[in-house]
Amino acid sequence: MARPRTFDQDQVLDIAIDVFRQKGYEGASTDDLVTAMGIGRQSLYGAFGDKRSLYLAALQRYNERSVGEIIEAGRRAPTPGQAIEAALLHFADHHAKPGTAACLGVHSICEFGTSDAEVERINRASGRQLERFFERSIADAQVANEMAATLDPKAAAGFLANTLVGMKVAARGGATPKALRSIAGFALRSLRR
Repeated sequence: MARPRTFDQDQVLDIAIDVFRQKGYEGASTDDLVTAMGIGRQSLYGAFGDKRSLYLAALQRYNERSVGEIIEAGRRAPTPGQAIEAALLHFADHHAKPGTAACLGVHSICEFGTSDAEVERINRASGRQLERFFERSIADAQVANEMAATLDPKAAAGFLANTLVGMKVAARGGATPKALRSIAGFALRSLRR
């Protein structure tokens, strides 16, 4: 008879996210994971399957949270132009601190590129969600006369999404919140009238 689980699956998944953020998929051994998660190998396999399945679950959860937080910061802003600014500054202010600067999504792109279809699918879905938010916000900001009417909202959304990725890489490399805010400000000025 199988023993009942004695750990919180969500909590240990969050721990796995931290391990993968710091070490990547290849760099994180099963021993690293079970030690950090405080569970045995059999418990890991029983709850998540193998290391790859755990990684995919961690990446999915991380991307949903990360993109969700950025979009939510934007949605709280009073105007569409300020929504874009709030989204970029949320990252600069909340994710450029020791222990939080490593982005699992960007790390997975650097580690796998397009060689793993499942990793690519997860990353593309979250990237599309973020770009749709930016595109809608840009179009609304144009109507509100906050951004240049000549902008192509889709192209500008891609620019902002890639700016955010660059900010994440810079944060991983030690950029300060002040430096990241400066990058965000420069990107925003390029979109304004």
